[in-house]
Parts: sequence; C-alpha cells; structure tokens
Amino acid sequence: MRFAPWARIKRRFAFDGHFIDPRFVRNRRRYLLQCAFVSGAMAGVLLLLDTFYQTVLIAALGASSFVAFAAPSMRVSRPRCLIGGYLVGTLVGCGVSMLVAATGGFMTLDSRSVRIVLGALAVGITMLVMVTTDTEHPPGVAVALGFVLSDWELSTVAAVLTGIVAISVIKELAREHLIDLL
Repeated sequence: MRFAPWARIKRRFAFDGHFIDPRFVRNRRRYLLQCAFVSGAMAGVLLLLDTFYQTVLIAALGASSFVAFAAPSMRVSRPRCLIGGYLVGTLVGCGVSMLVAATGGFMTLDSRSVRIVLGALAVGITMLVMVTTDTEHPPGVAVALGFVLSDWELSTVAAVLTGIVAISVIKELAREHLIDLL
C-alpha cells in the first residue's frame, strides 16, 4: 500500500527532465540583460547607502532585488509590498529589539536566548501584520529578524529604508523593459 502524502511530496520534488529553464533558452539575451541591469542597480543602491556594516540587514536588499527584478509583474514586487513590507519589518523588528533591551535585567535567561526567542516572535508578528495590511514581502521578515538579533542604530534604519525605496523606484522606472524571469 502506497502512502499518499509521500507520493504527493515526491511528485512536487520530482526532476522534470531539464537543468536549464526552457524560457531562458528562448529569451537568453533578455535574461542576461535584466540580470546585468539588476547588478548595476544594486551597485548604485549600495554605493548610495555607502554602508558596509549591518550586512545581514543590508543583504535583505539583495533578496528584494531578486523579487523586484526577476518577477516585476508579481504583486509581491509592487511598491506597496516592497516598501510596506520593509516598513512593517523595520517597525516590528525595532520594537521587539527595544523590548529585548528593556527586559535584559528582568529575564533569567541569558540575553542571547532572549534575542532568539523574541526574534522568532518578531517573525510571527511581522508575518501577521504583513498579511493583514496586504504588504507581504518575505525579505521584510528577514529585516525584522535582523533588527532583533543584531545591534542597530538609526542610521541602519535609514539605510535599509532608503535602499528599498531606491530599489522600488528603479524597478518602476525600468518596468516597461522588464520581463518576468520566474
């Protein structure tokens, strides 16, 4: 007797016979140009931010660039989700981070464990706020977690939010020249 859920899982992860996406073969020039464009856009954003610290928080911008430029017509890459998701992640992450600082002397757990537990809580809260405000953007959840797990300054908040606004503006300006790569 075959276990049905296992068969479903196996089908979802099945190899479909090709290593290279057939859409790439048909549109290789567009794919290459679009990926080169996002590299240039990210270089510009990172140079604009002129930041080399808080790499975990800034690295989320790389994931957002992928979403914005690889799937420009998807709802998750619209400015509402890009910017809104980062705003939610930043507000929740900074808020929970302040809670970590406030509870430092009252908790019997070490501060690292408190950060981990509250970081996990920040992920759930961020997800809830995003889905209820229609601002779903997965890298925004990473931003919330990053703010809880690492020390940050107001300049970090400004860099992260400036970065996502810049990515969103660049994507919208280039929108008519972009295709969905996913």
